[in-house]
Amino acid sequence: MNAPLASVLFVCVHNAGRSQMAAGFLRHLAGDRVEVRSAGSVPGDRINPSAVEAMAEAGIDITDQKPKVLTTEAVRASDYVITMGCGDACPVFPGKNYLDWALEDPAGKGVEAARPIRDEIRNRVEALIAEIDAKREA
Repeated sequence: MNAPLASVLFVCVHNAGRSQMAAGFLRHLAGDRVEVRSAGSVPGDRINPSAVEAMAEAGIDITDQKPKVLTTEAVRASDYVITMGCGDACPVFPGKNYLDWALEDPAGKGVEAARPIRDEIRNRVEALIAEIDAKREA
């Protein structure tokens, strides 16, 4: 097996909605080409049920995921750090690719509110995979 092309860390406050949806899409779409992590600056107790339902509608099961606390080790081990509204809680290390995806938080909202967020995340994840693949081919 080849080493992953890149490692990506998705970070949001609770690691219960946006970052879990993004990690689910990246695992699903990139397979083992990309190492995927997600974490939260203040992790929640469980994954947002609306995010789970929205992802299930897209054919991706994230029910086995648990919110994890953000560690400096996770940031240090990642090539890309993608933040989603965690502000200053995200540690910054030189040489990493930082992207901030301004996405609405689906916390406390129904699946109807989670669907457009899910679709936007999928578009951004597809663009990220294309960027990673392009750097690999360069």
